[in-house]
Amino acid sequence: MIGAMVGYAMVTISGLGLGAALLGAMAGAALVGALLEFTALRTLRRKGVSHLAPLISTIGLSLVLQNIMLRLVGGEPLSFRVPLGEGVIRFGPVQVTTAQLVVLGVSLGLMLSLQWILSRTRLGRAVRAVSENPETAALLGVNVSGVILATVMIASALGGAAGVLVGVSFVSVSASMGLSYGLKGLAVIILGGLGNVKGAMAGGLLIGVLEALTIAYGDAGYKDAVAFGCLFLILLLRPQGLFGTGTPR
Repeated sequence: MIGAMVGYAMVTISGLGLGAALLGAMAGAALVGALLEFTALRTLRRKGVSHLAPLISTIGLSLVLQNIMLRLVGGEPLSFRVPLGEGVIRFGPVQVTTAQLVVLGVSLGLMLSLQWILSRTRLGRAVRAVSENPETAALLGVNVSGVILATVMIASALGGAAGVLVGVSFVSVSASMGLSYGLKGLAVIILGGLGNVKGAMAGGLLIGVLEALTIAYGDAGYKDAVAFGCLFLILLLRPQGLFGTGTPR
């Protein structure tokens, strides 16, 4: 939602293009992520609370941010129009618009960049080490707090980019748009397997296809039920996700 609103301001008020809106949205969301890390997450880690506490605190802060934005811009959807052309491209029986191709291309580019950072860079190695065992990583000289801050900012920046892409897809943004995508994102990462970027990409595509098939051959009102029903089955049959690895005994 933060990324969508920053992108909306840059496109609608400042008259900038999609590229500038994406960069601005990612920067703005990353700053909000850093603020969240310093005010909520880091404080809870120092107190040694359970792993559930950060999840609860971030949900609470998201509701605070949503209501602040509702006060600023109101509850009605805002028109988000980016000049990308109205052309339709045909691949046999499949028809796609220019906006859909842009969203797909940017999404794939961001995910491949994330995968490269995690697998090929020093920061990525540090992130994986802290994820595996923060105490051991600290003993090996890794700045655990700095790595966690960088991780939260990268995640927030990707969320900001997603907000702009949602605006491009649906030609509108709103102050209350974040919660539904947050829940759907939770379903995607559990479906794909926690900590698995490729799994998250595959899980997102799978849920998207299931929703599209539900709309095409069933009732559009049941598309969310199909997505979360799929999540329920995965949790029952394969709790580590489709591409995750089970915890050894």
